[in-house]
Amino acid sequence: MTSLLLVESGSSKTDWCFISKNQKPVSCQTSGLNPYHRSEQDCLEALAKELELNIDKNDEFKIIFYGAGIKDSILSSSIEKILTNLFGKREIEIHSDILAAARATCGHEKGMVCILGTGSNSGYYNGKIMESTNPSLGYIIGDEGSGTYLGKRVLQYYFYNTFDDDLKANFEDKYGNNISEILHKIYKEPMGNTYLASFTEFLKENREHFMVQNIIEDAFIDFHQRHVLKFRQSWKYPIHFVGSVAYEFKDILLDLQEQFGLETGKIMKSPLKALIDFHHKALAEA
Repeated sequence: MTSLLLVESGSSKTDWCFISKNQKPVSCQTSGLNPYHRSEQDCLEALAKELELNIDKNDEFKIIFYGAGIKDSILSSSIEKILTNLFGKREIEIHSDILAAARATCGHEKGMVCILGTGSNSGYYNGKIMESTNPSLGYIIGDEGSGTYLGKRVLQYYFYNTFDDDLKANFEDKYGNNISEILHKIYKEPMGNTYLASFTEFLKENREHFMVQNIIEDAFIDFHQRHVLKFRQSWKYPIHFVGSVAYEFKDILLDLQEQFGLETGKIMKSPLKALIDFHHKALAEA
């Protein structure tokens, strides 16, 4: 096989990249394809409008998909049906997003791998496979340290009247104060998790305020206590982080890692470039 279509999907966005031995990568981006939050039909309708990938579907190529929400064979099957509908019957590999993070940050080395994006995840990678992972419980009862986790804290601080006057005013200038409208978007409209995660933007814009610092620090402490510190490998190998939240607030993350006496590895906003390199090298060696 000399070509492959690499797909890396989170809840918020999906990156598509066609890799070949003999040409430059061709890429595009669409909305997220998390099968926990979107039906097959919804995904197909969205991709019909969003997917602009100039490749010949008659060519022989393999598809490798990495995605959030890939927890069992049923969810994998849902993604496989979507890809088969788009590109016809061909060889397809479907993996979780944590393996994408591991291959991007560790390559073939051992290490601890964490995702802090819209959602969160963690596990130990032995250089070939994810040897052990904590279950990802999703944004309602889990996802500590993630964008959805932070978004919940922002809303709680505002509506429970914990913010001081300056932060309250900043929140209202950006979002208004209509609790019914916000709750409707979370509980009644599709993709409530990505809407919750969008409130991390408020934290970025008010980074210097002590309450904002506290929200971020507390979320990262929760993530470490419930996940990272439960792996004995965390004290033996570097701990790598992938995701927009980890990247945006990496200064806080680095300070916390130092406090816990842990070695920090790579911190990437997206695994895509490193994943492309990983698979391009594999193609060249095939």
